[in-house]
Amino acid sequence: MRKPRIYTSQDLTIGCQVTLETQASHHLATVLRMREKDTISLFNGSDQIFDAIIRNINKRRVEVGITKQTHQSIESPLTIHLGIAISKGDRMEMVIQKATELGITSITPLLSERTNVKLNTERQQKKQQQWQQIAIGACEQCGRNKIPTVQVLTKFESWLAGCDAEEKFILHHRTDSQLSEMVKPNSIALLIGPEGGLSQEEIDHAITNGFKALALGPRVLRTETAPLAAISILQHRWGDM
Repeated sequence: MRKPRIYTSQDLTIGCQVTLETQASHHLATVLRMREKDTISLFNGSDQIFDAIIRNINKRRVEVGITKQTHQSIESPLTIHLGIAISKGDRMEMVIQKATELGITSITPLLSERTNVKLNTERQQKKQQQWQQIAIGACEQCGRNKIPTVQVLTKFESWLAGCDAEEKFILHHRTDSQLSEMVKPNSIALLIGPEGGLSQEEIDHAITNGFKALALGPRVLRTETAPLAAISILQHRWGDM
């Protein structure tokens, strides 16, 4: 069996003993059925990976000892910040998971004019925590050590005003703009609308704030397909794919 990779927010050093968080402990003990003396890999958001051996384990608590530390980074040289209008069902969860695997740096869920999801403050906080955990789980699976940040739910206009990426794109199928005509940037902001699309006023507002219209081809892509296609293309052209 492949050695499990587990994220922890704690500081890690060789020789220390760590009690893992409740969710990680449950996963190791109940889902993977690990035992004492089994080995796992830990990461905590740095460019380091830590080998660890299980010292004590039960359904709610797993204690491990750190035995080895290795530098490891598979981060893309291209920084991509995804701003995407939230959508119904599990579409948002899928986008966060797959975008993390593709090397996204940060994600901001947006409230746009045609967003049809209503969340109160408490629900927003729970959703953000859930989305952040999905990003962590994706990193555990794909081998990334740095966790993309899932920002708080933000109004469309506020995100535009605060966006300072070197290059900014808004996906829009009615444009002739081509990536081949552009110079490689170090950082990119990528804006994706909801299922009903961004309004013309929002598109105009984004362009006024320095966003460039970008088409991915002649077909109209769904809100969960468009960001993944765009990130893949950007990583292929300017990143590490």
